Amino acid sequence: MSEQERAESREAGGAPEPDAPRAEDGDRPDDRDRIRLMRRRSAVPELEQTEIYRGAKPGTRYARRIRSSERRFERSQDEATFRATAVATAPRTSAQQLWRGIRKLALGAPISSEDIEEQRLPKVKALAVFSSDALSSSAYATDEILLVLAVAGTGALTKSIPIALAIGLLLAIVTFSYRQTIRAYPNGGGAYIVARENLGDVAGLTAAAALSVDYILTVAVSIAAGVFAITSAIPELHPMRVELSVGFVALITLLNLRGIRESGTIFAIPTYAFIFAFFILIVVCFIRIAIDPSLNADQFSDQWVQTGTKGLTWFIVLRAFASGCAALTGVEAISNGIPAFKKPESRNASTTLMWMAVILGFFFIGLTILAHQLGVQHADEVSAPAQVARVIFGRSPIFYYVQVSTALILILAANTSYADFPRLGSILARDRFLPHQFLFRGDRLAFSNGIIVLGATAALLLVIFDADVDRLIPLYAFGVFASFTLSQSGMVVHWLRLREHGWKQSIVINAVGAVATFIVALIVGGTKFNEGAWISMLAMAILALIFYAIHKHYSGVSRGLDVPRDVIIDTRQHHRQAVLVPVDEINRATLRTLDYARSVSPNVTALHITDDLEAGHRLRVDWESRVLDVPLVIIDSPYRSFVAPVLSYVDALDKADPGQYVSVVLPEFVTAWPWQRVLHNQSARRLKAALRERPDTVIIEVPYHLAHPEPAVG
Repeated sequence: MSEQERAESREAGGAPEPDAPRAEDGDRPDDRDRIRLMRRRSAVPELEQTEIYRGAKPGTRYARRIRSSERRFERSQDEATFRATAVATAPRTSAQQLWRGIRKLALGAPISSEDIEEQRLPKVKALAVFSSDALSSSAYATDEILLVLAVAGTGALTKSIPIALAIGLLLAIVTFSYRQTIRAYPNGGGAYIVARENLGDVAGLTAAAALSVDYILTVAVSIAAGVFAITSAIPELHPMRVELSVGFVALITLLNLRGIRESGTIFAIPTYAFIFAFFILIVVCFIRIAIDPSLNADQFSDQWVQTGTKGLTWFIVLRAFASGCAALTGVEAISNGIPAFKKPESRNASTTLMWMAVILGFFFIGLTILAHQLGVQHADEVSAPAQVARVIFGRSPIFYYVQVSTALILILAANTSYADFPRLGSILARDRFLPHQFLFRGDRLAFSNGIIVLGATAALLLVIFDADVDRLIPLYAFGVFASFTLSQSGMVVHWLRLREHGWKQSIVINAVGAVATFIVALIVGGTKFNEGAWISMLAMAILALIFYAIHKHYSGVSRGLDVPRDVIIDTRQHHRQAVLVPVDEINRATLRTLDYARSVSPNVTALHITDDLEAGHRLRVDWESRVLDVPLVIIDSPYRSFVAPVLSYVDALDKADPGQYVSVVLPEFVTAWPWQRVLHNQSARRLKAALRERPDTVIIEVPYHLAHPEPAVG
């Protein structure tokens, strides 16, 4: 026999050649490693051409040609492959149609997976989506510096400018470091990917946990700061800040469920409105101060926090620096979201990152200098930008424009997390560190489950911390700089390992970034530990352990289900199968279930559990006269138990013939209205739950629609 004939024989599932090797004991080789499935495949039905309908008279059928606009499936070029059309996914019931209409109204029409390329963002929209978090931090970072320095007295406030300049230098270092990351990882180089690939799983999971905590806190802090800006303009709303915050979280969650491209369009307007407002504020304020150096913010002195009498120490300076570093949150978002950019992705992402860094540095340093020139101090109910705008513009429309645009950018800054957290969740789910549900894309091609989890967790934080920015900030910055450090350290290892063109210059930039961010992480963790940073550290540790536990479970499942490549697939030997049908009475649902059970196996037994033997005897008489080929077994249950006797009977079947499959086929009533479901199937549900815990048992449910009764099966 030639090699070709041998191959054809194996493809056809033919018998092995006479000279095939045999085991010494007469057994077939590797018998324990064989999985027996049929080689010969049945023909694939023609789904896209015709449909068969029942005629008006019993037993008659007719075929109907399907129009192209009505086809549920379209045949693909590959063998036995179809494409589901919009008709196939259309709602089938009135309730489904209503739900589809509500979703379409709230989220928009579903988008095909084939249109995913059209959802990519140009640089202008990408700046709004990925930079809103970083840009918005310029609206509250100055306040955080002033709050810490106030402890050391009014004279200490002069240190706000050198602290802001130091943070600006750190911003430049981090920006250039991430430009190297974008160049090295053009398909997306978030801290998790970089750290895991270059430093191992522990570093990768730590970075993923830090990023996750950071994204959740970004939503909470941004929303709380945005509501604070609103209540600064309208103090009467201050008691409602928690309700307002949760409402804004719900709104942004809904908008992001509409897809990243549409949310980018929506959020671009307030982002650029804020950029214009802050640019006008800073430029006009510098001009006004140059004209009238006597301008000051003394009108807010009765609202300023009381300054302390402690001397200025290095610890206070470091605390102020750590608080001001909140301005750098969100800088990493662009490197995480490279796949969302239009082509060429890495070049567009790098350009957008530079735009963001320049704008952020100008706003943060400029506002800090102006606050110093005007003598602004921290106030619990009026933000530093609001004080500056009020001094320059009074209560004119421009003042309210600045406040409204600031509030909007602070609230919509949460969108950066909504763009990155679901994407990170999908990557973790792909690597089996999160449930597979995080891979799911909704109607609008957004990772819906990640978006919903992010919104719910952030709303819970806002309720717990009373939507107070000052209480949330200490939790915030440590995770940011921990992920910065791991990402930049991973890049150092990356350049050492690959030594690509220009690696020496790149490794210096990333090494400086790693050292700088590590020092800042230590400062933030040390100075903010007692104020709440320990909470974020604990959350990161717990989250990393959860990732590991999920991965361990999935890995164990994969090992248990894995089929070695050298296993021979052959099902010419069929397993024995016993089919059991629990019955209560003879009705249409029972007969339909029996009819299906007989199609599965000829070895079918009906089982009736009763505590009334007389009723059982009447059922047997009726059964033997109407059901001819299925034996009925009646079990008397004097303790009125239903589930336990069925399980014991299944155990007895298994022990009587070990190795056979035991299938339990259950009739299930499908009611016309949801409220009617509680009136049926309760015993079957309990039995099904118990059978699931039993190995080597197959559970089959045969639905019977009460609203559409079927003819009795003969």
